Amino acid sequence: MGPTTEAGPEERTGPSFLLLGHVLRPHGLHGELRVRLLTDYPERIGDLPQIYLATDLEARDVQVWRVEHMRMHRQFGLLKLHGVNDRNAAELLRELKVLVAIDDAVPLEEDEFYLYQLIGLRVITEEGCELGTIQDIIETGANDVYIVKGPGSGEILIPATAETILETRIADGYLRVQLPDGLLSD
Repeated sequence: MGPTTEAGPEERTGPSFLLLGHVLRPHGLHGELRVRLLTDYPERIGDLPQIYLATDLEARDVQVWRVEHMRMHRQFGLLKLHGVNDRNAAELLRELKVLVAIDDAVPLEEDEFYLYQLIGLRVITEEGCELGTIQDIIETGANDVYIVKGPGSGEILIPATAETILETRIADGYLRVQLPDGLLSD
């Protein structure tokens, strides 16, 4: 049975799930899954009572799985789920997304935010010029890149670095940036 989706008095404005990783393939013969991890807290996965698997974050096919254990092997997680006891059963889960219910996610510090909260924020330069809104985020190894689209400037790729991002005001709906020289054509 999946998590309840009733919002209660305060309507939920974000997703019900957060992405922890992607199942790459079976590992070994006893049902472990090799997972490419996308979380800063992989050690917490083994402590979760359950995780969810789906084809994508918006999928209606979310499956609930009890976690037996999770261990690290090189840069990958090896996830063992209750009831997945051999390579054939693990093979059926290949390429699924590994999700956590938003209510079970690691609480954020005061100055932290989830990436989904950035989508739709207005992007303003330090001089006050509005560039557009964040449409998507590319997660790279070095730093994230925000895809900003606006009526005047088209699509702009803004590196999310300490030098570029001056202020993030999610509650106020904007992000203030100092663009690197040459990023915008005159």
